[in-house]
Amino acid sequence: MWKKLHKHAEEIGARHLHELFSGDEQRFERLHRRTGPLLYDFSRQRLTGETLELLFRLADERELGDWIERLYSGERINSTEDRAAMHWALRMPDDSVEPVAGQTLLADVQAQLERMERIVAQLHAGQWRGCTGEVIRDVVNIGVGGSDLGPLMISRALEDHRAPDARELSVHFVSSMDGSQVSHLLHRLRPETTLFVISSKSFTTVDTLYNAATAHSWLSRAMDSDDSAVLRCHFLGVSAQPERMSRWGIRPENQLRLWDWVGGRYSVWSAIGLPVALITGMEGFRELLAGAWSMDRHFRTTPWRDNIPVLMALIGVWNTNFLDINAHAILPYDGRLKYLPAFLEQLEMESNGKSVTRDGRPVESRTCPIIWGDVGPNAQHAFYQLLHQGTEPVTCDFIAPVLRYREGRHDAAQQELLPQHDLALANCLAQSRLLALGEKALPETAPTDLFRRYHGNQPSATILLDELNPYSMGALVALYEHKVFTQSVIWGINPFDQWGVEMGKEIARSTLDMIRDGGQGREQVDGATLGLVDFIRRQRKGEE
Repeated sequence: MWKKLHKHAEEIGARHLHELFSGDEQRFERLHRRTGPLLYDFSRQRLTGETLELLFRLADERELGDWIERLYSGERINSTEDRAAMHWALRMPDDSVEPVAGQTLLADVQAQLERMERIVAQLHAGQWRGCTGEVIRDVVNIGVGGSDLGPLMISRALEDHRAPDARELSVHFVSSMDGSQVSHLLHRLRPETTLFVISSKSFTTVDTLYNAATAHSWLSRAMDSDDSAVLRCHFLGVSAQPERMSRWGIRPENQLRLWDWVGGRYSVWSAIGLPVALITGMEGFRELLAGAWSMDRHFRTTPWRDNIPVLMALIGVWNTNFLDINAHAILPYDGRLKYLPAFLEQLEMESNGKSVTRDGRPVESRTCPIIWGDVGPNAQHAFYQLLHQGTEPVTCDFIAPVLRYREGRHDAAQQELLPQHDLALANCLAQSRLLALGEKALPETAPTDLFRRYHGNQPSATILLDELNPYSMGALVALYEHKVFTQSVIWGINPFDQWGVEMGKEIARSTLDMIRDGGQGREQVDGATLGLVDFIRRQRKGEE
């Protein structure tokens, strides 16, 4: 099938999108799908009905249906770590009758949600107090990677859906290992009213533990209390390693649990999502889970031609492997989705940025493209020049909510804000149209100077949400998760490990020792590293 798709690409690859649209008034009708709160328009992709049929046959050839069932059966499909990948189980309804691996799994998940709910209720009610008896007003999430990007992205996206009881509570995020974020925060916050959440699946992540130690020292200096009281009143932990949390000093009643079958970048549905629940309340968090579960059901039960995650994935494979487009931009036209591009960079590139197949052989084709992006209106003044007139082909996902500033929200400024939302939607649709059609989207009187010309033919998809709320946000994130899994099956790779990031961490430990004491391990290090380490040490001594 791979060869047939290559041949097909040679046959239609030179066709321009304006040609595909010309005379085909039904192209949008045939090439868009809707499920739940989402509409997916792929009519501006460089493909035909024949392309889709070939891609569906490729999915069957790669046994995608079997792999989906293996995922949902709890099989240990994360082969390099001998683990299942069961993040989907975190969003199963508590009354689900579907079988899952392990008799107690669903009960364990619900028990952690109930513990989260008690913590959220305490903080919202002003019943969680610091050592001095003052009410906690600021919660700082200390994490990195999936323990930071997921909750940060969704918390910011759902700020308009803040629970009434959460209005007196501020949630902050710290991830940077250089201490810049935590230093900036500690200068603004009061130790007496600050609670830290240490989020780390392994509870060994150096970045996180250094920031946590800095927070602990800051509290200890400021408090006239014994250390056990500081730890009891000002620290929560979220991890799959309760023993390590306890050794660090977090009391058992302040611990929330993960499981080894939850990958970090898939963990926002678990207690890692505590910051989201603190913003939206547990009712909003459960709506987030419900939206994701609706997408799980759609992915698992819908035929390929109407299955939106599968369509997204197969079209991505078509663009990467057969049209040789190796860059993909995420362009949300809503400032609340500011962190979505960064979240999807991690989800896609850490999952599918692999060059070895599941059976240990080098891959024979490209895998994950480079993922990048920004909020669309900002990006228009940054890198859209390259999209419209550069030399590199780029595919794009345009994402926007249809409804915003509805009655009951933003009442004071509603009349002023509605036109701004319309402006964002107009720009979203206009930019995707121009990228696709180029000069054919312009009036015949448009200037013909070469530097003003638009070639177009840049493929894109548009995802419209009915409204940006917890339910649609859950569906959107799960949509991309399933897209990533589907592409991993087509490429024959394991999307649930990330060995590529491990060795750099190991080398950093020995390099840290060299920076501090100068001598150990120098004979094993390259000249560039030695030169840079020596320069750092001389600068610190004032020798240069």
